[in-house]
Order: sequence, then structure tokens, then C-alpha cells
Amino acid sequence: MDGDAGTRDTAQDTAQDTAALRRHNVTRTGGGPGRPLLFAHGFGCDQTVWSSVVPLLAPDHPVALMDLLGAGGSDLSAYDRDRHGTLHGHADDLVAVCEALDLRDAVYVGHSVSAAIGVLAAPRLRDRLAGLVLVAPSARYVDDPATGYRGGFSREEVDGLLEAMATNYAGWAAAMAPVVVGNPDRPALAGEMERQFRRVDPSIAAHFARTTFLSDCRRDLARVALPTLVVQCTDDPMAGEEVGRYVHRSIEGSDLVRLEATGHCPQLSAPAETAAAVRRFVGAL
Repeated sequence: MDGDAGTRDTAQDTAQDTAALRRHNVTRTGGGPGRPLLFAHGFGCDQTVWSSVVPLLAPDHPVALMDLLGAGGSDLSAYDRDRHGTLHGHADDLVAVCEALDLRDAVYVGHSVSAAIGVLAAPRLRDRLAGLVLVAPSARYVDDPATGYRGGFSREEVDGLLEAMATNYAGWAAAMAPVVVGNPDRPALAGEMERQFRRVDPSIAAHFARTTFLSDCRRDLARVALPTLVVQCTDDPMAGEEVGRYVHRSIEGSDLVRLEATGHCPQLSAPAETAAAVRRFVGAL
């Protein structure tokens, strides 16, 4: 994406890069002199969740968007339940996409679980990324009484969520969408979130939910050696203020911004505020 980046000149590299971009349904837009931006979505969504944010940044930046394997227009046949049974498999995918795009001096913007995926991939992307933007991140969703860590959910609550998904995914999507997105005075947002949820294959969604909600990347936060912005939402039901502060404290030198936007998906509820936070961070690098 960067015109100054070196080119990879073997036919095998080119074929592998093309395959990676196709697997993840990578789309590109924008231009201008700004740093390249790569966006990745959270659980139950696809790249279209950024559709109101990207036009605000694309005039000044080359922009790429990817679908995690199993979501959106990704190659569902490439979803591997063993490899993608941990977030490390998705981190490998992110590295492959960054290499396929031949990113240089870029900024990765990951929402929710894709923030954790970015954290896991960051040590291998120091020569490609100038920074990370972690939108509504969580280091671990399940409380850990042994250490005093509070992720916001008990193991019993997570097990109940997973069981509800497995037994009645459509009902779960309808019930969970308004909880996740918040903003009860704006029912259209819950409708959009439910549509996002229902576009995912239920069996893949259930598997990825287990991977997501039982993940733990607390130790990996200290390995992030890139400028990082933690974007915390107000009244986030999935990653509360205490969780955001934990991520911020654990990544040395990171910045924390608390949006006025409520809920877990500010790219839907407050795209202008979200884009402005990204723009300020990128501009300060």
C-alpha cells in the first residue's frame, strides 16, 4: 500500500499474497499522503461495520479492510477449527495480510477481539506498523479471582452465553444485539448489529465465540512495543472502563481516550468521534 515500500518479486510470493488477500476478502480504498490504515472487525461482524468510519479517513489515507476467516466475504473453507481454536491462528492470518499488502509505516485499527489479535501479532509487525489503535479491547473477558482481575463476566455467565448461541443462534442474536450496541433510544443500531450477527454461519460463530470469550492475552500486552491508542467507550457492556484501564496500564507508553460514545461499537454509534480519535493518534505519530 505504500509506494515507497519494497516489492516482492517472486511468482510464489505474489501467488501467496493474492491468496491471502482473497481469503480475507481484503478491500482497498482511499489515498492521499497519510499513513496506510488497516481495519479489522470484532466478533459477529465483518468489515462493513466500518462503513461509516472509512469515508471520513479515506480522503487522506490509503485504507484496507479485512474480514477475519469465518466472517463476511472471507473464504469459509479456510476456517480451521484447530488453528482458529486460539486467537494465535487469527494473529497468524493478520501477519499474512500485512505481508500480502506489503504494509510499511501503517496503523492497524482493531475492534474488540481484533484488538487482542493485533496485540498478539504486534511483535512480528514492528517493521510494518507504526502504531495500533485498540477499539473497545479486552485482555480477558472472564474474571480471574485468583489474581483479582475483573474482565466483566464470570465463567458461568460465559458458559451460559455459549450455550445460548449453540442452541438458538437466531434468538441469541436478537437478544444480544441491543445489549452489545447499547443506545436503546436508537433501535436502528441494534437492528444493524443483529444483521451483522446473522450474516455469520452459526456453527462458526459458536466456535469463534468460545475462542474469543475464553481468550487471555494479559501477558501479551507487555510485549507490545508499538505506539498504541486504547479507545474506551462509555458504558461498554463487553469491555468496561476497568478493562480499558487495565489494557492501557499494561501497554507501556500507550494512550487512553474515553469516548462519549456509549456501548461496545462506537464505529456504529459514533463514527465521527471514532474517526477523529484515529486521526488525532495517527497525526501525532
